[in-house]
Amino acid sequence: MLVQMIVPITAIYGALLALFLVILTVPVIKLRRGLKVGLGDGGQTLLQQAVRAHGNAAEFIPLFIVLLAVYEINHAPVIALHIFGVVFVLSRLAHASGLYQSAGASSGRVVGTVGTLTVMIALAVANVLQVIR
Repeated sequence: MLVQMIVPITAIYGALLALFLVILTVPVIKLRRGLKVGLGDGGQTLLQQAVRAHGNAAEFIPLFIVLLAVYEINHAPVIALHIFGVVFVLSRLAHASGLYQSAGASSGRVVGTVGTLTVMIALAVANVLQVIR
C-alpha cells in the first residue's frame, strides 16, 4: 500500500541531518575512549572541538526541522523548502568543518554560523508571513 507522506521534503533533510549528527558523534566517542574522559572534555582541545561540533548541530537541527516541517505543511513553495534545506545542510557542514580546523575563529565557523542563522530567521519570518496572509 502506497502512503502519501505529508512532509516528504522535510523527511529528506531530517534524514540527512540525522546521519550528520551520527557522524559527528563518532569522533566524540573515539576521543572519550582514547583519552579516558567519561564526562566533560577533560581539558582536551580536540575533545572540546568534537563535543561542540556535535552539540552545536544538536542545538540547531531540531528547531530547523520543526520550522521546515511547519512551512511545508502550510504549502510552502517546493523550491523554497529545498533552498532552506540545502543552505542549512551546507552551513552545518561548514560550521563543523571550521570547528575541527580550529578551536578559535575560522572561516568555516563564520560561514556556517551566518548561513544557519540566516536560514533560521528566514524560515521563522516565512512561517509568520504564511499565517498573516
